[in-house]
Amino acid sequence: MAKVVIDANIIISAAFGGKPLEAAVKAMGKHDVYISEKIEQELTLVLSKLSQKLTEEQLAYAQDKICELIKRATRVKVSVCVILSRDAKDDHYLSLCKEIKADFLVTGDKDLLSIARDALTNEGIQTRILNPREFLEAAD
Repeated sequence: MAKVVIDANIIISAAFGGKPLEAAVKAMGKHDVYISEKIEQELTLVLSKLSQKLTEEQLAYAQDKICELIKRATRVKVSVCVILSRDAKDDHYLSLCKEIKADFLVTGDKDLLSIARDALTNEGIQTRILNPREFLEAAD
């Protein structure tokens, strides 16, 4: 089984279907998924912002799916600090990946997807950063 970290943007998008949902289902069904308190906080913040844009039914559905994923994921306290992304808030995902020696980080974030493999290796991170479609093709 692979160790997988799923970016909050994919978790939110998964609540509405498509490739993000397929990737989350595959990750939860075949692999070990990890989350941190900081990612949970990010999800709560995003949900509160979405509450102004979604119907009550859509919001309840999204909250239900996100809570399900959080309950099934392994919660990790991150003790390492990686500074590598163009967007400082994305460094937490890289730190979590390094902490657990993740095999995959599933994200749609262009800043994370643009990080060169060599830069990750130099930081001691062997994680493959993939979008949902790539993850579906790569992770078996």
